[in-house]
Amino acid sequence: MRFFQVGTATFGSGELVLIAGPCVIEGRDFLMRHVEAIKQITNRLGIPFILKSSYDKANRTSLMSYRGPGIELGLVILQEVKAQFGLPVLTDVHSVAEVPMAAEVADILQIPAFLCRQTDLLTEAGGQGCAVNIKRGQFMPPWAMEQAAEKVRAAGCGKILLTERGSCFGYSDLIVDFRSLVTMRQLGYPVGFDATHSTQRMSATEVSGGQPEFIPALARAAVAVGVDALFVEVHENPAQARSDAATQFPLCELERLLRKLIEIHKEANEGERS
Repeated sequence: MRFFQVGTATFGSGELVLIAGPCVIEGRDFLMRHVEAIKQITNRLGIPFILKSSYDKANRTSLMSYRGPGIELGLVILQEVKAQFGLPVLTDVHSVAEVPMAAEVADILQIPAFLCRQTDLLTEAGGQGCAVNIKRGQFMPPWAMEQAAEKVRAAGCGKILLTERGSCFGYSDLIVDFRSLVTMRQLGYPVGFDATHSTQRMSATEVSGGQPEFIPALARAAVAVGVDALFVEVHENPAQARSDAATQFPLCELERLLRKLIEIHKEANEGERS
């Protein structure tokens, strides 16, 4: 297992890292409020926390969907949050041109699932000195992620996380095959599980749907199988979220979920050692 450190979090060491935050930046005060609340929770529970939020969501269902504040303002906000709370930051990149700018602020650059085969994007991200999180494409078998990771490694990056987020089934559903977590770990990389996007449903309307009631069950199952990181998008009022309202997890329920997941993670690790 190739392990690496980001801030106080060590991926691949046996600890469970939380990657969490609202899907998209909806304003400076909004993000500050969410980060403060999540940090208080993770401090109480003693779990490493990496902030995730996006300055731009390029993959939107509708042209009219809110995408975020844009890269320039978004990175200013992320830098301010990072400095105030002393937290590592993860954010998406969608094009080669974005990567160097995002890398000036982000500790982890995230390759969205739909872009995980884009060679130029992967190699550019791999050459920045940041860690890189590659989400498994909904259309790709887990073993094919070895080639995506190799593109990043060839650019000089050894800090790679592979994240599961479900596979396309029919026209609208995503199905999580938990064997993929085992398969990607066998490639030698730390593995994360995206508990919120795994409940997404593609929609014929202007926004994607989802089944957020399954988030806790999927998260519990993934931690029991074995993951190095849990990815959860949270919002103080999911119904009013400007992006992915159908799949964000209520912030007020996060601590209860994490307490259960920490118990499962401990039991799973003890089981592996026995």
